[in-house]
Amino acid sequence: METVVSGIRPTGNLHLGNYFGAVKSFLQMQNEYNCYFFIADWHSLTTHPKPNDIVQSARTILAEYLACGIDPEKATIYVQSDVKEVLELYLYLNMNAYLGELERTTSFKEKARKQPDNVNAGLLTYPTLMAADILIHKAIKVPVGKDQEQNMEMARKFARRFNTIYGTDLFPEPASFSLAEKAIKVPGLDGSGKMGKSEGNCIYLMDDAKTISKKVMKAVTDAGPTVPNSEKPEVIQNLFTFLDIVSTKDTYDYFNEKYNDCSIRYGDLKKQLAADIVAYTEPIREKIVEYSANTEYLAKVAKQGAERAQESAAKTLKEVREIIGFREI
Repeated sequence: METVVSGIRPTGNLHLGNYFGAVKSFLQMQNEYNCYFFIADWHSLTTHPKPNDIVQSARTILAEYLACGIDPEKATIYVQSDVKEVLELYLYLNMNAYLGELERTTSFKEKARKQPDNVNAGLLTYPTLMAADILIHKAIKVPVGKDQEQNMEMARKFARRFNTIYGTDLFPEPASFSLAEKAIKVPGLDGSGKMGKSEGNCIYLMDDAKTISKKVMKAVTDAGPTVPNSEKPEVIQNLFTFLDIVSTKDTYDYFNEKYNDCSIRYGDLKKQLAADIVAYTEPIREKIVEYSANTEYLAKVAKQGAERAQESAAKTLKEVREIIGFREI
């Protein structure tokens, strides 16, 4: 089977955007591909997390991945820092990466703008670490959003450059990938953009019914339509996007008809939407609580995943060393 690699930074709980934008597709991918899903704790160091938070944050993501249905017997789930081979490949790729091309990446410029007092080398070389994560398993496909497309092009460039410099075809050029014909963009509750932790507009899979209801009822709306069949403004379309994702077609059609004939009551829509989100996420939330409490099982899954990922990584790194010239004397 073709190899797929995807990583997520452990910066808090998973939200609906993470679930519908990525994790739900992973559930299908694990049946069709050789999947490596890793928790990118090294990537999180660019923002200097507290030492006690690193393990706990990784454990949180692991428990939530399992609760969503990712099966450790089908997919390799591991913590990035458990696979030390990635760092060695990261070093080799950095030796062939140029300062100018790294400084021009959008991700570096944006991060440098957001944290001007902490423009560290890790931010600059993020694309090479991302490339190492991917190339260490010789991944063919990588599920990413549009915001990572430039970094994916960098990964392809680094693969090509290594192959050219050393006259090899070791690394395939990884392709951006989505199982869905059109990736689902889950909107935030603040009326614009997509759901994101840094924007504070999220509904988390761990949120209870009361919290979800409170958040949904505060969602931005307008004064309501005054002309039948008028186009929905973005803040209202966002609510209908949620309905389309979590509610039945009959529910969506009912409120769509109410909107089109100008009789919609946003309060009713929000109450229904909150109830439907709760119904969708409650089974996942219950499993998150269950897995989070079973630290022994989480450790077992992490160890099993690390061993499988290390086996793959060590094989690639052995080839890399021989190609570069680090052979036994």
